[in-house]
Amino acid sequence: MVRPSVSPWGAPVLLVKKKDGGARLCVDNRQLNKLTIKNKYPLLRIDDLMDQLRGASVFSKIDLRSGYHQIRVKESDIPKTAFRTRYGHYEYVVMPFSVTNAPAVFMNYMNKIFRSFLDRFVVVFIDDILVYSRSLEDHHEHLRLVLEVLRERQLYAKLSKCKFWLSEVKFLGHVISAEGIAVDPAKVEVVSQWERPRTATEIRSFVGLAGYY
Repeated sequence: MVRPSVSPWGAPVLLVKKKDGGARLCVDNRQLNKLTIKNKYPLLRIDDLMDQLRGASVFSKIDLRSGYHQIRVKESDIPKTAFRTRYGHYEYVVMPFSVTNAPAVFMNYMNKIFRSFLDRFVVVFIDDILVYSRSLEDHHEHLRLVLEVLRERQLYAKLSKCKFWLSEVKFLGHVISAEGIAVDPAKVEVVSQWERPRTATEIRSFVGLAGYY
């Protein structure tokens, strides 16, 4: 994933605690991102994704393990990903989470490999894959096709986060079933319990969350 580096680049790092108690290494690539030409590949609107799911009754959700890290970085660009630590200078050979174009690059790749399945039985949003079907028989075949693509492309899922053969699924802040699509009650609770915003940053955070729905 990383290797020792002699690059003139060198971003600072910090450790952020994860929900499972572990720690994530976060590289502060703000300076690199300022110099990067932004990839304009569009991220799909959530309501457009949800429209595809009407009428489906069986679902499987696949979460890729550290999805961005499964994409290799072009050799000539690797030095730009360098970061410095107390133990030395290192650089990524896979795509880091902190570079500005990572979501667009990954979304483009996922849409490309699943293109023939999109709008039929697959919804992809970054590294979340939702397989949906109208019947158990259809779902068996749809799931087989999706897993076959992942195997061919050597993309690995995190089994603990995957869920299969569901009649109801939580996906992108919504609860989806044969009965329809609703906002996840847990997200509604977050909004209802939100403390009164007191700064411009807090207001933007609240408006962003509320506007999502």
